[in-house]
Amino acid sequence: MWSVVSSGDLPDGERFEWFADMISREVMPTRLTSERPAEFTADAALLDLGELQVSEVAYAPLRSQRTPALIRRGDPEQYQLGLVTKGAMTLVQHGNSCEAEVGDLVFWDTSRPSDARYVSDGDPGQLVILQLPRDVLPLPAKRLDSLLARRMPGGSGVGAVLVAFLRSLVAHGGECAPDELRRIGSTAVDLAAACLAQHTDAEEQLPAEVRARALIRRIHAFIEYNLGDPELSPVAVAAHHNMSVRALHQLFRGEGETVQARVRRRRLERCRADLLRPELLTYPVQAIAARWGFSGPAVFSRSFREAYGVSPTELRARAFTGEDSRLH
Repeated sequence: MWSVVSSGDLPDGERFEWFADMISREVMPTRLTSERPAEFTADAALLDLGELQVSEVAYAPLRSQRTPALIRRGDPEQYQLGLVTKGAMTLVQHGNSCEAEVGDLVFWDTSRPSDARYVSDGDPGQLVILQLPRDVLPLPAKRLDSLLARRMPGGSGVGAVLVAFLRSLVAHGGECAPDELRRIGSTAVDLAAACLAQHTDAEEQLPAEVRARALIRRIHAFIEYNLGDPELSPVAVAAHHNMSVRALHQLFRGEGETVQARVRRRRLERCRADLLRPELLTYPVQAIAARWGFSGPAVFSRSFREAYGVSPTELRARAFTGEDSRLH
């Protein structure tokens, strides 16, 4: 469950002082400044993932500085990987500087001095932060140092998978049990390590099992993005990831289903969800099937009945006549 704090519970004139004190006390000693402290607002939420944590912070424009003196006062000894989800930020650390916008990833070290500015135009800015203990990333410190205060676009490759993962975690992480969150934490470490390694050309230094887990998650993301393409097949998946079909099938042995079975299952799940959406009630069944990559009505109907025990038309009719509320 997310732990949430908000400045909205306080009078306007006390909000900035409260937020600055809370960050320095609960996160790490930091000098925060705001050009308009009397108008400041901020909300913060924290989710425990076992060894690591993820936080989401929404804020009015502010500046955050970590000086050597503040580091000596207190240091969580973490690497932190931030995803900008609203507004923008600039960061200076270890001789590097960057400007990051929505969809970008930024990496910093709590044990080094830093100077960050968080800006927004109108609405509050927002940042999702993965807080990683220094010893969980299987990469040399010198390699990681080269990424400090560097903008990493999150629109393609492992970065895109990590961005989608973080957004999904923010949306659904609060629904998960503690043991599930610990497993999600392991996934977060693997994806963060794979993303950072890609940006330092150090992927071969990752343990084989980490590379394999990161690759399988990239493949899952590729499949999800391309479910509507009728040409999606093991051959297409393997070609996109520069591997043989045989190697792809070997990778999926631990997944409990083949590549083709996963594609078919996810297509059926997407179709079923659309059939149960009231706003799509007038949308033809076969149009929904085609939307998710099925090549013809006979194949779709047969596959759907095998999976759910009813035809697509029957499922929709039962759902919207109230015959079986369990369909929802």
